[in-house]
Amino acid sequence: MASSQEYVFYVVERLKRYYDVSYRKMFGEYMVYIDQKPIILICDDQPYIKIHESTEYILKDAPKGYPYKGAKLHYLLDIDDIEVLRQVVDALLPFIVLKPKRKKIKPTV
Repeated sequence: MASSQEYVFYVVERLKRYYDVSYRKMFGEYMVYIDQKPIILICDDQPYIKIHESTEYILKDAPKGYPYKGAKLHYLLDIDDIEVLRQVVDALLPFIVLKPKRKKIKPTV
């Protein structure tokens, strides 16, 4: 089952008050970007966040799950607990490093 756009809008609405938020549809599911960094993965209308040492102390009792077949284990987020959500995002943001995009080299003939 793919995620609904309505649910993604709900997640974005919860976050946009505090952050620069955008999202992108990917294979029927969605990635939510905060400050242009991929932070929350939404699969089957369930928000997931990467397990990272920066978030372990906040989410130590949170449920875990696999967002899709072959994925690594992630924390499941309670999107309605805005205080915990903000703590998690603030803790994880500094550790998400964007890789520079490679320039495509045109072949010469």
